Amino acid sequence: MNTQEKIKELVSSNKVVLFMKGSKQFPQCGFSARAVQILQAAGCTDFVTVNVLEDDDIRQGIKEYADWPTIPQLYVNGEFIGGSDIMMEMYEAGELQDLLKA
Repeated sequence: MNTQEKIKELVSSNKVVLFMKGSKQFPQCGFSARAVQILQAAGCTDFVTVNVLEDDDIRQGIKEYADWPTIPQLYVNGEFIGGSDIMMEMYEAGELQDLLKA
């Protein structure tokens, strides 16, 4: 299985996936920490995190997968949502909560 297939498998087999630096318990960058806080504030407790620092292929591959240059990256129901700024905008508008409930 190549990296793109691995990523596709991760995002399609889990409802909410956050590709980030570090883990839910120990985020290793401010943007990743913010993304975790936003998800938790939106009432999402059941999400999978993928630490891109543990796998260089995933770290590079995820940027190509969504054609999005930065990490963290949020996927809900297999669909790319965005990074922490987009997550914050959606959260403030109530859109993220709706998306996570759906």
